[in-house]
Amino acid sequence: MFIADCQARLAFDLVANTWNAVVVWSLRHGPRRPGQLRAEIGGISAKVLTETLRRLEFNGLVVRRSYAEAPPRVEYELTDLGRTLLGPIEAFGEWAHAHGEEVMDAQDRWTGRAPVDTSP
Repeated sequence: MFIADCQARLAFDLVANTWNAVVVWSLRHGPRRPGQLRAEIGGISAKVLTETLRRLEFNGLVVRRSYAEAPPRVEYELTDLGRTLLGPIEAFGEWAHAHGEEVMDAQDRWTGRAPVDTSP
């Protein structure tokens, strides 16, 4: 049973936000500047990226480092805790690769765009 303060629910909440997992995965090879992350990820606004990075930092998955340079430089990097999410995220990706077509077919059947296969 999942209750509001269950640790499993906390974990599901962390990966349920689409951008959390995407940003964590993008940081797997080391520190990145926000502009680099936006370029690698694609389709994420600066505002949403900032919110996501703050949320990941709040949860102890990412660390923010600022450098006193001109112009100022900021980088984000996974913490040891953040790295522990790479395995589960990779497993989700493998599942999606193996079963994504089946899910899309089910969605098409649901919306009536594809005929239902009734063969045995």
